Amino acid sequence: MALVLTALLGVVGLGTPAQAAPPGMDVKAVDVGVVDVGVVDMEAVLKAAQIDPRRPDSALTPGSKDSVLLVERALNAKGLLTSGYVDGHFGTKTVEAYAAYQRSLGYTGIDASGLPGQTSLKSLGTNRYTVTRVVTAGTRVTFRGATVNTRTRAMLVEAERLLNRQLVITQGSYNPGGDPTSAGTHDGGGVVDLSVSGMTAATRTSVARVLRQVGFAAWVRTPAQGDWAYHIHAVALGDPDQSTPAQHQSGDYYLGFNGLANHGADDGPVVTPKVTWEEYQR
Repeated sequence: MALVLTALLGVVGLGTPAQAAPPGMDVKAVDVGVVDVGVVDMEAVLKAAQIDPRRPDSALTPGSKDSVLLVERALNAKGLLTSGYVDGHFGTKTVEAYAAYQRSLGYTGIDASGLPGQTSLKSLGTNRYTVTRVVTAGTRVTFRGATVNTRTRAMLVEAERLLNRQLVITQGSYNPGGDPTSAGTHDGGGVVDLSVSGMTAATRTSVARVLRQVGFAAWVRTPAQGDWAYHIHAVALGDPDQSTPAQHQSGDYYLGFNGLANHGADDGPVVTPKVTWEEYQR
């Protein structure tokens, strides 16, 4: 039976032309072995998974289409994503499908948010694709008195080196429910709030600029924006441990917004190009 289905569907990616499935057959229900052979760029997939759900349309994140298609085809083959959404756009339906796959592996909480982690991404790609440019959050550590992961710590250390000053963390990561004003952004990894005590307005802006240069979406938050004091809010772009609200803030940053509920224009310092920690290192 598998041989018959393979002949009908073709083997995409092996040089054999794919034939149309018989009328009424939904390709998503068929998984007969190797369907795609390729390489998934995890950095590109993470970027698309943060940006695409925040887009007002189904535009594609530059450089991500081929990798996202491989992931979507794998989800489709497992019956988690209908063929109409296999389009290279890592939108809300793809996020939901990926979260369902993560749950099928036994993950819960931030580990089943629909943002790909290296273990689930490699598992999904078994016999289909390999994964390159792997991104890891690292282990949880205490830094400056707060909990962060080792990726975030490395980013902060580099920012401090460039600024020639030590930063004070007022709220770290992995803090579910710790601050109701944060709307859940600190529930996962890659997110910190920094004190601006004693800083001039120019210095606050300078700190936010350097944080952006090393791969954070960073904003100077003011009392006029919410129930909080002046501080800097920073989200490590591409952190695979991000909470869903942090994912949304990352996408908003890429698209030129301020990461707040009012969806206002980005009011932070202009830094181009917008890079992740891995891109900054390269």
